Parts: sequence; C-alpha cells; structure tokens
Amino acid sequence: MGLDYQLVLWNKYKKAYDKIIIISMLLYIILFAAITLIFNSETTIETLVIRAFGSLAIIMLNIILIIGPLARLNPNFLPILYNRRHLGVSMFIAAFIHGGFSIFQFHALGDVNPIYSIFTSNMDYNSLTNFPFQVLGFIALLILFAMASTSHDFFLGNLSAKVWKRLHMMVYFAYALIIAHVFLGAFQQETSPLTIGIMAIGFFTVASLHLITAFKEQKIDSMKMEEQEGWLKVCTISEIEEDRAKIFTVKNQRVAVFKYNGKLSAIHNVCKHQGGPLGEGKIIDGCITCPWHGYQYLPSNGQSPPPFTEKVATYQLKLEGDMIYINPEAFDEGTEVEPCNY
Repeated sequence: MGLDYQLVLWNKYKKAYDKIIIISMLLYIILFAAITLIFNSETTIETLVIRAFGSLAIIMLNIILIIGPLARLNPNFLPILYNRRHLGVSMFIAAFIHGGFSIFQFHALGDVNPIYSIFTSNMDYNSLTNFPFQVLGFIALLILFAMASTSHDFFLGNLSAKVWKRLHMMVYFAYALIIAHVFLGAFQQETSPLTIGIMAIGFFTVASLHLITAFKEQKIDSMKMEEQEGWLKVCTISEIEEDRAKIFTVKNQRVAVFKYNGKLSAIHNVCKHQGGPLGEGKIIDGCITCPWHGYQYLPSNGQSPPPFTEKVATYQLKLEGDMIYINPEAFDEGTEVEPCNY
C-alpha cells in the first residue's frame, strides 16, 4: 500500500486463481478451433484466431461484469471477486490478440497507417447501420488497456481510490461499445452466430443481475428511520448477527452497525480500497474485514491497524432497552467512539 511499485505478491490462492483462468482460456480456444475446423475446414488461421479470441474476450467480460452483483447477492461468490483484476487483465490480453489480428488482416497490408485506416476505411459516420464498427472496437480496446495497465494497487494508491474507481467504471462504456461493435459487424459483414448469441445472452444476464442488485440496494435506501430527540432508531440487538452488521442509510450515507463481543459500533459502510461494502463483511481477529479484498478496520475508531493508514468515519450509538439508536452526525474519519455495551 506504499507509493513504491511492487510486483504481484503471489500466494496460493492467486496462483490457483490464475491457473484456472489460463487452463479455461486454453480449453476454450482449443474447443473453439476444433468445432470451427470440423464445420468449416476452409476457415483461415487469421479468421480463426480473430473469432476465437474475440468470443473469448466477450465471455470473460460478461463474467467480470456479473461477478460483482453475484457477490452482493450471495457471499459464496466472493472468492471469485477477490482477484477479479487478474481476470480483467487476462480478458484484455484476449481482446488485444483479437484486435491485433483484426488490424493486421484488414488494415496493415496496404500503404496507409493501420490506425489511420481504422478511422478512414469506412467514412459512413452519419449512418446508423453502416457506422464504422471497427472504430468502436478500437476505442473499447483502448479503454480496456487503460484499465489493465492501471489495475495494480500502485496506481490505486497514487491516483486515489475515487479517481481509480471512476477510471475502472469505464468498463461499462467499453461494454456498450463492444455490444455496438458486434451487432453492427453482424449487419455489415459475416459474423459468427456464436459470438452474437454469446453477446445477447451475456447482456441479458448482466442487465438482469445488476437490476436485481439495484432493487436490493434500494430497499436499504428507502428504509424510513424513526427520529427521537436527534437520534435515529436503528433496530433491536437481536436483529444483528454476532460478528456481523446491518446496513442503514443515514443522511444519504451507508452506515454499518456491527455487533461483536457484547459491543456495538457503527462506521461508514464504504471501504477506502475499492468502495467495498464493509457491512457485508464480518469481524475477524477483532477487525471489521471488507468482504471484497480483506482490508480491515477497528470497529471503535474506523482505523486500519498499523502499518496501514486507511480510515473511515465513525458514528455514536446508544441503547434504550434492546433498541439501538444512532446519532446521524458522523465523526471525522478515525475518531475513537466508545462502543455500546449490552
């Protein structure tokens, strides 16, 4: 988490994760090539590579986009989320091979600069159906490159979490460009039905899971909290599981109220690393542990244990019987707040 760049700190989980990615990619390419050559033996190597790696990149991108909502809906998917950036870099490599072979086959054999040719070989920019779809794919590839090249925590720490997150949220813009790239290509020239089918199914799955997750989040935001002399009624103690939390919206901010060792503490719900939902994590070794990447915070002051320096805002709680109340005014990040004992 320092300012110096370090190579990936490998552990057995990351190694296993990457082995699964590599083996799965190789198996897909082999299977795709075998099926293609069986049903269309005249397919050139260049076309085979373009289609195989293009469809592989689309599948991987769809998987990447559904991991987030799946992990929010079911914690069993959290191990897949943990090293999702490795999957993202692998997906970019597949997309780069697809794009590289496409540029070589269609734009690199003439007298015009290949990149210039992408933007000028089809000038129907005012046409809806004949729009130069390769331009859309090229722009999407640039976005994926920017994301892959900044995926390391070195860039996350130096760009700031907010800027880094905004940069990587551009994956949705790239996804929209890729959808247009595939379907416009289908209108304008022969395109693999498999690729179109994968894109259509993938889009429906991605959109559905994101909508389901959004409805779940909306329930938290729309929850009305009764006010009593400046305090907001939260819930009863029994409604919170041991070493877990319940999430509430207080003054448009998500707050997680944790129950642990006969105590109650409340902190801002958003992890400083990548905006993970702290309230969906649990207390491990006395620390609130983010379910996304394992970042930890002390429940009484919202500070990461040394040598880490991340801090989140804290809130004051009080008890009346078994009912929990919260002061909606947040303390500064890292402020020590006496836990409520019950």
